[in-house]
Amino acid sequence: MIANALIITIAVLLAAGFWLMGELRFLVPYRHLILHQYGAVLLAGSTVLFVNVFAAVYVVQRKFFLKDTGRKLSHIDKQSLARDSSLPAPISSEDR
Repeated sequence: MIANALIITIAVLLAAGFWLMGELRFLVPYRHLILHQYGAVLLAGSTVLFVNVFAAVYVVQRKFFLKDTGRKLSHIDKQSLARDSSLPAPISSEDR
């Protein structure tokens, strides 16, 4: 789930970065000055944005894609402990 959130976050930030590069073309002649004076601030802001987007994507994934997981897993656990289930019973060290 973390890998999926990371991929989605990178895709969103790349899309936003490409859009901003198109919109801020008039700043190209000043890029060295901007990066020299405001590079640390831009890096810090980008890091904060990355962490916030990653957290939002992670929360959305947990909310919508892990719905009723505990109930589903307890149902499978009950089936596996029953002897007449279609799932194989867990092998204990005493059975060997």
